Amino acid sequence: MQPFRMGMKWVRFAPSPTGLLHVGNARAALLNYLYAQQEGAQFLLRIDDTDTERSKPEFVEAIKHDLGWLGISWNRIEFQSARLSQYKHAAEQLRSIGRLYPCYETPEELAFQRKALLTQGKPPVYNRAALTLSIKERKSLEEAGRIPYWRFRLHEDRISWEDGIYSTRIFEGTYASDPVLIRADGVPVYTLASVVDDLEFGISCVIRGADHITNTAVQIQLLEALNPTGVAHISWAHYPLFRMRSGEELSKRAGSMSLQSLREEGIHPLAVNSFLATLGTSEALDSSLSLEDLIARFGLTKINLAEAQFDPQDLRRFNQHVLSKLSFKAVETDLYQAGITISPEFWVAVRENINSLKDVARWKEICFGTPFLETPEEDLSFLKACLHCAENASDTFADSSTWESFVKELSQSTGRRGRHLFHSLRRVLTGQDSGPELHVLISFIGRTRMMERIRGQISATAL
Repeated sequence: MQPFRMGMKWVRFAPSPTGLLHVGNARAALLNYLYAQQEGAQFLLRIDDTDTERSKPEFVEAIKHDLGWLGISWNRIEFQSARLSQYKHAAEQLRSIGRLYPCYETPEELAFQRKALLTQGKPPVYNRAALTLSIKERKSLEEAGRIPYWRFRLHEDRISWEDGIYSTRIFEGTYASDPVLIRADGVPVYTLASVVDDLEFGISCVIRGADHITNTAVQIQLLEALNPTGVAHISWAHYPLFRMRSGEELSKRAGSMSLQSLREEGIHPLAVNSFLATLGTSEALDSSLSLEDLIARFGLTKINLAEAQFDPQDLRRFNQHVLSKLSFKAVETDLYQAGITISPEFWVAVRENINSLKDVARWKEICFGTPFLETPEEDLSFLKACLHCAENASDTFADSSTWESFVKELSQSTGRRGRHLFHSLRRVLTGQDSGPELHVLISFIGRTRMMERIRGQISATAL
């Protein structure tokens, strides 16, 4: 089997379409993308869809949409379900050299073996009993209804490699079980399919979570068995996984912390990218960084070996800082997809007073709609003074001098000044205790809408 290298570096992100991508999946995709962009490598999106029962077309589309939302593009997309013949050919090659052998144990028998070994304080390594079966014994088991699954016979040599994050990794082959490569239903498992794809597509660097370190040791032997000359072309980098501060388990099928839910919540993709790119590193969060900035700053050696913590509240707070600095052009598409239509001027007016993009809709309603406003009964005189001064104002508040004249007249009429004046006025006009500067908001609210609100509150207060 010869690798299909196309004369260039390749990395890959290989999600299974069995659910929505969550922040852990996004981190894997982002790290590979940043590396590819920095190293001039190509990015392969490989859809691991050999699990036909759980893989769904709608999840494939969701994966594409989520990656596009993050700004991650790919140079090539491949589906493992279309490559079953290649995996079958690789399995035949392994059988021919005596590295793939049939096994007949039931799940219950295997569980009993593991439990017995653990009870004895031994590693739960498969005992290779299937290797001792004669042809007659195999035939008898199959006639009795046992369908074989197939294991890869590991060499018990020490396996080592230079990891791009963990430095030298050493794995003792004697402590590993021969991995299952072909299930009883004939479907190849991840370990085999991934190696075949990595060889054929010329993957030059595999960047993935530290939970795959054992898989790497096995896959190195598989690479040697299928194509010894191809092993030197693949480098490995395993980053420590993060854990949720709440203790919650991330799950695609459960939809926990999915990119879709973050998008619906109003989290901006730049906030997600910056947060995940710096998570587990000594790099400081910077709300002004673009994706291009993250590419320039990226480095595998910057990733710490200690497990990081992911706190959704930290992401939400960071999102607020990111939004406060973004131009209208940077959020226009996200606002449109959320059904929020505003002007660039309105965005500039409210962006420093929102926690998420959803808050833009709230401020739009406050300025242009009919928000619920409530004024204490003792403010009736203040309301009447506001109405009187508004009636005396010019036809528009677009001119800042008109607003200044209105405020000056209202202060003289009520005797209120400073915070006491502006807090009461803010409550009258917006129903909020805080928000954008009133002299900015009034240009959107307008004189007519302002007087309508004041009259409504006067009527409600006088009842």
